[in-house]
Amino acid sequence: MSDAVDPCRRRLLAGLAASPLAAGLSACSEATGQEVMDVSRIDRTIVDRVLRPASERDIARALADTSLPVSIGGGRYSMGGQIACPRSLHLDMRTMRRLVHLDVEQRRVRVQAGMRWRDLQRVIDPHDLSVAIMQSYSNFTVGGSISVNCHGRYVGKGSLANSLHAMRLVTADGDALELSRDRHPELFSAVIGGYGGLGVVTEVELGLDSNDRIAREAEFVALDDYPAWFRETVLGSSDAILHNADLSPPRFERPLAITWRRSDAPLTRMERLVPEHLDYGREQNLIWAASELPFGDEVRKKTLTRSQLEERPVVRRNLEASLDADSLEPRTRRMSTYLLQEYFVPERHFAIFARQLQRIFAQHETHALNVSIRHSPADRHSLMAWARQDVFSFVVYHKQRNTHGADRATGVWTRKLIDAVLACDGRYYLPYRPHATREQFMQAYPEANAFAGIKARVDPDGRFRNALWDRYLPR
Repeated sequence: MSDAVDPCRRRLLAGLAASPLAAGLSACSEATGQEVMDVSRIDRTIVDRVLRPASERDIARALADTSLPVSIGGGRYSMGGQIACPRSLHLDMRTMRRLVHLDVEQRRVRVQAGMRWRDLQRVIDPHDLSVAIMQSYSNFTVGGSISVNCHGRYVGKGSLANSLHAMRLVTADGDALELSRDRHPELFSAVIGGYGGLGVVTEVELGLDSNDRIAREAEFVALDDYPAWFRETVLGSSDAILHNADLSPPRFERPLAITWRRSDAPLTRMERLVPEHLDYGREQNLIWAASELPFGDEVRKKTLTRSQLEERPVVRRNLEASLDADSLEPRTRRMSTYLLQEYFVPERHFAIFARQLQRIFAQHETHALNVSIRHSPADRHSLMAWARQDVFSFVVYHKQRNTHGADRATGVWTRKLIDAVLACDGRYYLPYRPHATREQFMQAYPEANAFAGIKARVDPDGRFRNALWDRYLPR
């Protein structure tokens, strides 16, 4: 039942020899009775075993050797149990991180699913290539990004599904399938944004873009004017590469629009990639001050906002694309944790939802540090798409105490936001805390019934499990 290798894969030029990542990795390793945590450090799941596979063969052998449920983890940035299931065999995919093929001329790359975006950038940057679509930060794994169908700030690009050419999937019976829009298209569509519920993604083939020189500009825009302003000056412009707009506390009412445009101006920074393992103590202290001190809003204005308005950096695209999520991390999560939520709103309902968000935040004294606005065209490629039409996304970055009581309190205003976005014919994003009711989930994602039907065919014994699907998937 295993598929033959895709012909386009055979045509890809081997960039293997040029990359240190292509060197052999250590053999598959295993540990028993381990605790699996995500970045939020709220849920702690004890799994039966943790396997760090080095190949598809390791995964197939492990599936054959156990009847345990199987959970899958990558960078572990999902925040609600999407990577874990109690007493499961947990596959830590970060050991499968090799470059498979690079075709510079066709701007295509195939990598193992455990590779981080930052590692891929190190491979493609010497060829002046850049990842076409990814998150704003480079710490995530490629396979994990497919499982959540991520997006970033890329103007007119939308979700990762739009740059995905093919992938390999190990199914519950140990077969390795080559998936694309032409080969097993229904399964291909369901795996994108499928949160590891259908099998193990082992290889991914993606489109690439050029590593353009880009310059940043920023300006305040009136909230009600923002959608039309964005259409005219950003989406309607051929030189806009990256864009987001930030709403800041306490009123969340005036977007600071930040656009990176293609430029011929001299570089102001010569680095090609953000160096790894930097000390982000200053950034962490500023986040703490902005979120804890009585004059925190002034700290934000005098540091981040002022620099964005006054400075005009010119950099290579890969430098801005290789940001490190550690720059957003608190010094400790022992007392408090920093979390994300995201809501996708049809363009016509932008202002309505923005006002509802302001009202709910004020009513519940929500400790939101920032709301970042992005835009995405409709997603025509994934089954569980979060963008069935062109949408604006509202990414909420908030802080709460690291207790289950605080988490329950957050759930109250989260469900109100979900009701608000559903009333606007929108959807909420699934990688975060599972505060939605099952009724809210089904209203947001009625395609879950079709997903459950596909799972019943390819995983009839329900081997692939996690807290997300255990809670919401129709039986």
